[in-house]
Amino acid sequence: MQIDPAHTSQKDIYKILTGSVIPRPIGWISTISEDGIPNLAPFSFFNAVGEDPPHVMFSTVRSGNINKDTLNNVLATKQFVVNMATEELVEAMNNSSINLPPDSNEFEYAGLTAIPSVLVKAPRVAESPIHFECELVHHYSLESHKDGGATIMIGRIVMFHVDESVLLDDFKINRETYKPIARLEGSNYAKIGEVFSIKRPFIKP
Repeated sequence: MQIDPAHTSQKDIYKILTGSVIPRPIGWISTISEDGIPNLAPFSFFNAVGEDPPHVMFSTVRSGNINKDTLNNVLATKQFVVNMATEELVEAMNNSSINLPPDSNEFEYAGLTAIPSVLVKAPRVAESPIHFECELVHHYSLESHKDGGATIMIGRIVMFHVDESVLLDDFKINRETYKPIARLEGSNYAKIGEVFSIKRPFIKP
């Protein structure tokens, strides 16, 4: 079956895309407004984009041509924090996705603790075992004639925070204690299941 996105509704495109590109890591993005109001929201259009220097990206949709508070805050302050979501935090993470007014605090709504960052103004989620403090280096808006498009945000990681409970020797992350979650389609999420290894091929000298 061939599906032309130019003649398919945004809703159906979303279902195809988010049901096909799985699992997706979740970027739990905390920001702060110019007025000092903290904001917290999860984004599954998120990933790492390099380690030299370390960068991450996330994308926020503009449904109805309206910016989310996260987008407005990042564009205003040029900073954000990525807090990684775990099995223990899935309910709080989901609660923080609620569409509250701009002057509301998702940390308080979700029962989470906001703690200061070191190099950026945006607070961190104390309960999360891993945080990336980021400075915005680039953003790009994808225009749409359907529902407002999306904006891609690329941030350089200027500080890592990794709890010792999820850290092994030689800076490796212990996935068994970390217990990250991933986004699937609809309201579905996934835990890490069976893991297998396969080595890359190489040409012998």
